[in-house]
Amino acid sequence: MAESTLSARALDTLLGEWRGAGSAYQALAERVRLLILDGRIPVDTRLPAERDLAERLGLSRTTVTAAYRELREHGLVLSVRGSGSVARLPGIPATLPAPPDAEYIDFSKAAPPALPWLPDVARAALDDLPGQLADSGFDPIGTPALRAAIADRYTARGLPTTPEQIMVTIGAQHAIALLSRALVGRGDRALIEAPTYPHAYEALRAAGARLVQVSVTPADADPHDTDPFDTDRLDTDPDDLDDEVEAMTRAIRHSNPVAAYLMPDFQNPTGRSMSVGTRERVLDAAARQGTVVIADETIAELDIDRATSYLPLAAYGDAVMVGSVGKTVWGGMRVGWIRADRPLIRRLLSVRSPGDLGTPIIEQLIVTRLLERMDDILDLRREQLRTGRARLEGLLADAFPDWRVPHVDGGIVTWVGLGAPVSSQLALAARAQGLIIAAGPRFGIDGAFERFLRLPFCYPAETTDAAVQALARAWRSLSRTPVPEDQGLLTSVV
Repeated sequence: MAESTLSARALDTLLGEWRGAGSAYQALAERVRLLILDGRIPVDTRLPAERDLAERLGLSRTTVTAAYRELREHGLVLSVRGSGSVARLPGIPATLPAPPDAEYIDFSKAAPPALPWLPDVARAALDDLPGQLADSGFDPIGTPALRAAIADRYTARGLPTTPEQIMVTIGAQHAIALLSRALVGRGDRALIEAPTYPHAYEALRAAGARLVQVSVTPADADPHDTDPFDTDRLDTDPDDLDDEVEAMTRAIRHSNPVAAYLMPDFQNPTGRSMSVGTRERVLDAAARQGTVVIADETIAELDIDRATSYLPLAAYGDAVMVGSVGKTVWGGMRVGWIRADRPLIRRLLSVRSPGDLGTPIIEQLIVTRLLERMDDILDLRREQLRTGRARLEGLLADAFPDWRVPHVDGGIVTWVGLGAPVSSQLALAARAQGLIIAAGPRFGIDGAFERFLRLPFCYPAETTDAAVQALARAWRSLSRTPVPEDQGLLTSVV
């Protein structure tokens, strides 16, 4: 049974400007295919009835029927008489993501390769395992040693923390989902940045939240410019972003959200960092309304050459902190954490058990040892990211001189301005060239950000080179098809 139903109107919004030079049914099928593969149409979602979609798009029902048939033939739609057509992923259970074919370069994941000395640390951590075997192994809050190590790391960064304020989770996404379930009731409002990390707003939505968006200005753009990607680079002082700060505090005051999900450092995907003044004003507004601020710090320590250093957000006011080793050590090391006051930790424990019974012990032992070497890890990642950033910027400048590529001072991605609302078309064209990229609308809701593309600079040089070459071929293929004019769709909203 489908978990949700997508109306014809909602699908029309997601489709954006989908018509190309070829047949209408193929163009429609290709755009819906991208929306499913890209996660913007979740698996198990019931698609609009053919008649309703045809009326909404101004097409014949025959055209829509042919598009749905094309999707069925590729395993992306399952149609059952009397139940409609439901989104699927080909060849695997609907609840699992489709693994890319071996010949594809997957540039959609912003995560560096594993830490080179991870195998040695993992082998050494097995020496600590006998000390854990007398217990059941079900650990819903985290081993004392790891909680102490995480607390010590926060304290060293300027935020005094005790182990009792720490819960260890199965990665940062698990932490965000737990917080969403604990804080949000069906129909409650939750504030998010736009654009933002898509799995975070998906977790809030799954908990029943109504999302309130606040625009985020790219890392080096002037917030007063109506089109920041048409100008030369502007090194804007973050303290001058008054409009953005006012918009966020006003949204908190007027919508009274129960929670706000923010990335204060090297925001994904824009790369911008909040100034001290912004942090204080936003936290003050949240405290006045009783809004719980969730600060995602998974990328916070990946500073390359930022001129200013910042304390963790909770050092400036009340905030719940989320972290992990997924971006510093390896995405396959599924260990994250939540830093919160003890009453919220107890509340999180009560909502956790229906979903899982604890974080794996061996991974916790490994991460405990790794946190002792976190400064060395960050030094290595800083050099890797500095090299990767320079390489990607140089390649993009040569291959796409008209694109707007912000120069970020940390993090792992850059939010590229394409100059036209063609991000989804480019993502489809890139797949034909063996490259998987996440289109700009993946980081917004309701089809926004077609003018933007998130590109990571944390991959090895040979992968980045091959990805940009494939992207260039895809871009050239688009040039053979007329690019639609901006027709007022949600495009330049950051």
